[in-house]
Amino acid sequence: MTKTFVSHNNIVSALGFNSTEVVDCINNEVTGLKAIDDKSVTNQTFYSSLIDKEKLHSQFRKLTSQDIAYTPLEQMMISSLHDVIKSSDLKLTERVGLIISTTKGNIDALDAQNGFDEKRAYLSELGKAISSFFNFKNEAIVVSNACVSGALAIAIAKRYITQGLYDHVFITSGDLVSPFTLSGFSSFQALSDDLCKPYDTDRKGINIGEVAASVLITNSNENLSKEAVEILGEGSCNDANHISGPSRTGEGLYRSMISAFKQAKIDPNEVDYISAHGTATVYNDEMEAIAFNRMQLQDTPVNSLKGYFGHTLGASGLLETIVGMHSLKNNTLYTSLGFETLGVTQPINVITRTRKQPLNTFLKTASGFGGCNTALLFRKVE
Repeated sequence: MTKTFVSHNNIVSALGFNSTEVVDCINNEVTGLKAIDDKSVTNQTFYSSLIDKEKLHSQFRKLTSQDIAYTPLEQMMISSLHDVIKSSDLKLTERVGLIISTTKGNIDALDAQNGFDEKRAYLSELGKAISSFFNFKNEAIVVSNACVSGALAIAIAKRYITQGLYDHVFITSGDLVSPFTLSGFSSFQALSDDLCKPYDTDRKGINIGEVAASVLITNSNENLSKEAVEILGEGSCNDANHISGPSRTGEGLYRSMISAFKQAKIDPNEVDYISAHGTATVYNDEMEAIAFNRMQLQDTPVNSLKGYFGHTLGASGLLETIVGMHSLKNNTLYTSLGFETLGVTQPINVITRTRKQPLNTFLKTASGFGGCNTALLFRKVE
């Protein structure tokens, strides 16, 4: 069976514009979240991690002299993907694919004051903008499946390569903080008025953040990045419970993990670390704790990275996979920022301090609206 690897990567976020810089901040327990008082976005103060748009625009202008207007999200994605394509040293032939993962895309194009045509809000237009900038030979494939989009994109890329459709697939993922997304989560009373605290007894809900993240998925073990990992297995299952509430038994996530472990041909006790979804909402955190216990993973070290970035929606799964890759490379478990006292009914081993430890494998999980769930297993490439 064809092996697939996750290799060159980049993160553009409030914590920095490259993966190493971002991971260094996480290692030092620095958060990108802060209180935002912007009446143009929402009337209430909210906590978020926002990308410096002036710095972003300055970086982007170094990449092109084209007199074409790109949206903030497109600038984020192109800036992130540019570094990955450059470091991969790959020619963009017919054997190279492109996947874009997002939940809302250019949703801000629907704002009357935005300055862009409303049609830019179509996900296909986002795909065209990214693909044409780099002159990909194939049309971009857009994965938009709520908050598992980034993780699911990795699984889909793996399947394309395993089936022989591509040799390499680039993925870029991103979402913006916008009045639309904030009002949506506010209507569910899911937004926290303080820093989020995943799995903690005093958690109040989520913070929304924005980020762009990019990786290369490849079947070649040549020119891999130092933090490259092999994709051992993946699985995705919908629990069909509710449009906004997960199965109380963690059924969808449990079945996704079962599929991933079966494909990987490893046992749960071989997993060194879990990078969980951990939104800091009551039902998500509880569901994950139940699913991990059903999988006999209750003693495995687990963290949520939402305390550093907030919930970055369709980019979260890809972003957190990249941090997991660096975690293996650095043999370091990063603390689950914001956690103090366990606030779920089932025991889980939440990481409370950043520490060195030999690491070889990790499990990435993601869950989202509509009952979607994805699980991925990765192993360090020596």
